[in-house]
Amino acid sequence: MPPQIPHADPGVPDTRGPFRYIWWLTRSQPWRILRGALFGTVWMVGLALRPYLVSRAVDDGLRAHDRAALLFWVGTIVASGLAMAWVGIMRHRTMTFVREDATARSAEVVLRHLARAGATLPRRLDAGEVATVSGRDIGYVSHVLTFMGPGIGAVIAYAVVAVVLWRIEPVLALLVLVGVPSVVAVIAPLLRRLEAVETDYRRRQGALTARATDIVAGLRVLAGVGGRSLFADRYDRQSAKLRTEGYRVAAVNSWIEGLAIAIPAVFLALVVWSAARLAVQGQITVGEMVGVYGYVAMLTTPCWMLLGSTYDVIRGRVAARRIVALLRVEPEDHAPAGESVTAPAGPADLHDPDSGLTVPAGRLVAVAADDPGTAAALADRLARFATSDVTWGGVPLGAVPLAEVRRRILVADHDAYLFAGPLRTTLSPAGGAVEPGVHAAAAEDVVDALPDGLDTDVDTQGRTLSGGQRQRVRLARAVLADAEVLILVDPTSAVDAHTEARIAERLRAARAGRTTVLVATSPLLLGQADEVAFLRGGRVTATGDHHGLLARDSAYRALVARGADEDAEVAG
Repeated sequence: MPPQIPHADPGVPDTRGPFRYIWWLTRSQPWRILRGALFGTVWMVGLALRPYLVSRAVDDGLRAHDRAALLFWVGTIVASGLAMAWVGIMRHRTMTFVREDATARSAEVVLRHLARAGATLPRRLDAGEVATVSGRDIGYVSHVLTFMGPGIGAVIAYAVVAVVLWRIEPVLALLVLVGVPSVVAVIAPLLRRLEAVETDYRRRQGALTARATDIVAGLRVLAGVGGRSLFADRYDRQSAKLRTEGYRVAAVNSWIEGLAIAIPAVFLALVVWSAARLAVQGQITVGEMVGVYGYVAMLTTPCWMLLGSTYDVIRGRVAARRIVALLRVEPEDHAPAGESVTAPAGPADLHDPDSGLTVPAGRLVAVAADDPGTAAALADRLARFATSDVTWGGVPLGAVPLAEVRRRILVADHDAYLFAGPLRTTLSPAGGAVEPGVHAAAAEDVVDALPDGLDTDVDTQGRTLSGGQRQRVRLARAVLADAEVLILVDPTSAVDAHTEARIAERLRAARAGRTTVLVATSPLLLGQADEVAFLRGGRVTATGDHHGLLARDSAYRALVARGADEDAEVAG
């Protein structure tokens, strides 16, 4: 059964700014947020109810020596405590739903945009930037929405307490009304400082994640040239700098949290001292004095929540700015000016004027290039990942609607991304039989080696698999996509010669009657092609079958011999 997603349509995000994006998340679930605000307000105002009940118990029960009144007010305090517990549970439950809904919605929007941006994304953003946006930043933005519940309730509770204290004694109300703005005035500069250091920290964190990704991806190469220790030392230095920056963030945040506790405590002491003097002078009762202490002590909770929510808003704004930057990366259409044209109704020839390559429909064409860079550029042009004059069935490929090109032409390179999850889902997210793809990629032994076979969970990028196993999983997934045109770039560079021979035979059978472009220099793969094009200096200098080119083209023969040597090294 295919996995279920929380929202069939997450909506269109507002990317005009970080707060507009957060407001879009808020508008996406208005009733739930209103319910959370209601529970938050009732819970916060309910905290102010207890001091009133305690003051009545003191005045009407203890001081009046009225046991019945005392028992009544004690019972009321217990009942209100139970009610407040239920309201608190509902508040927390509702805001958890709000946060999780926002997280799921942002994740869906980001993942869909990543899929749509395709090859444009690596050219515009580092891999580390994408990783941190997809991970922590989405969670930070979701936490901002929790401000809607306790945040609104804290403001209302503050106003209610001010009104109650004004009815008891205006001087006490004035002290409270001055106290909280004083906290804000002292902490506001620190909040601006926090946003600055948080932004710099997040930038450095993305850069460090990108470096870690690059090191892991090229670990074998680095080890081969003796550069592993050099890059490890450089990573250590950057990690130490990030740690220092993290200390700066923590230092500012600790000052904010410390002052958020210390300043209200000073005002609490001042208000209690004033209330005690008024009680001694007989201007207020002992019960009212106890109530005043309770009211002001209660204000530390909304004050703390407001400041905590302010930190969440600052961190969320930084994170939302990064999400918006990612969502603004638009895929490169590479379409020429003018109206679009209709794609070929069925399989059609691909022609690249830059190289002179023609790929007949329904044929397996191999491209052997003396320069891997020109081969990769050719694959980009044929798949419309770069601007070119490629034609498809006689019409400009760049003028065909992009969605149609992506649906019918697929490029599968040797390091294509592998998502975490059951292997069966990784191979075919839409469901269906995966055995044909596994067979074509000669990956039966990969499945047999896993504890639960196709139902075994694999890590992101298949890190629990070997390099050759990952490559065969990617190839199996590409075959199962059953694209009209499949462009494979070095699909067997990490497997041994015996496995490669099986893949070559099975791939030809699996793609019979379908257009396949095979970019490789392995003689085992080239020998299975209907036609081989020798790409030299970016141009096709010879075409024919593999054996014919070996016999008549010395440059091709030298290239293939080098490929054979590399295959022998992999097999060894």
